[in-house]
Amino acid sequence: MAPKNSSFKIILGSSSFARRKILAEMGYEFTVMADAIMERLKSTGEMKEILGPTLLITADTVAVYEGVIREKPSGKEEARQFIKGYSGGQASVVGSVVVTNLTTGKRKTGWELSEVYFHEIPDEVIDNLIEEGIILNVAGGLMLEHPLTLPFVDTVVGTADHVMGLPKALTEKLIEEAL
Repeated sequence: MAPKNSSFKIILGSSSFARRKILAEMGYEFTVMADAIMERLKSTGEMKEILGPTLLITADTVAVYEGVIREKPSGKEEARQFIKGYSGGQASVVGSVVVTNLTTGKRKTGWELSEVYFHEIPDEVIDNLIEEGIILNVAGGLMLEHPLTLPFVDTVVGTADHVMGLPKALTEKLIEEAL
């Protein structure tokens, strides 16, 4: 199947595995490139010549629990505290997406809010998640798609792709607007 973006390029300004997976699921071909390289190309005036029509997609996500914004846990103990708080409770996820047309300078932004409700999460599951370590790299230690977490998700109000870090519908809308 041909990529959806044969007439333009996409650069994902994120190293997030989940965001890469979601963008690929959406049918786009893309590269992941550091902001420093992009700034250098832009400052030398080589951007249009090298890249042609190119979109830079960036995103950020935070979890909100009891009115407090949660970024990535600072360590295992904070991760444990985060997950125990979600157990039998609820967390909100706020995510933003920015699509920048690097050729024209046009920038489009948007954000979404989702809620995740959990069943009780056993201590053994929490311990296993923490020992595995991957949840230390995600906002609020909240990894909806993880096989250990998923059985304890009761309800998602919003979309799973948004909770994972890149809302598909919003991203598509912003891509169209930026082009």
